[in-house]
Amino acid sequence: MRIITGSARGIALATLEGENTRPTADRAKEALFSMIQFDIEGRRCLDLFAGSGQLGLEALSRGAEHCVFIDQAREAVEVILANAKKTKLFDRCRISTGDFLQFLKSAAGREKFDIIFLDPPYDSDNIATALRLIAEGELLREGGRIVCESDNGTAPVKKKDIKSEEYHSQKVMGQVFGNDAELFERYETVKTAIYGRSRITLLEAAKEKEE
Repeated sequence: MRIITGSARGIALATLEGENTRPTADRAKEALFSMIQFDIEGRRCLDLFAGSGQLGLEALSRGAEHCVFIDQAREAVEVILANAKKTKLFDRCRISTGDFLQFLKSAAGREKFDIIFLDPPYDSDNIATALRLIAEGELLREGGRIVCESDNGTAPVKKKDIKSEEYHSQKVMGQVFGNDAELFERYETVKTAIYGRSRITLLEAAKEKEE
């Protein structure tokens, strides 16, 4: 696992041992950053389920101004610290051990981010929970983007579904929004695509409707 491009291009990152952490596959990561490549420079980022820190560090390598890394596992935080120092990006990082719920609640009304990465364990509903708290706490700056990585399953996608807007909309509603229609209305889906078993979905805050 390496930094793809930017100031730390090619530097290999340490990863966590065990099954609790699932690094984003290279193909999915390249696709993810192609979606936001023009939104990174000078931005403030949040890597909420940070793991090894690869997403936040990739953003910093590409010119993001600062990134906050949050992970509940102390072992993960130690790996992020090592990777931040190895890539010489440490001075633009804030790295903390903590539960994502506690962080989002404490950050409400105090912090805002331009880019938020949500890549929790696949067997959880943490994306929807995080999206709700992000909206309630107004943590996303105007024009900001949220990048979500969810599990699209291991079953092959039928050819007729690959280009079906209805298929993708249904999957996003379930995988990203936890079938919460009210939560769905608070965001706009900019793009969604499948890479292996990973679904990458790019969101922004829904614009207020004129009365």
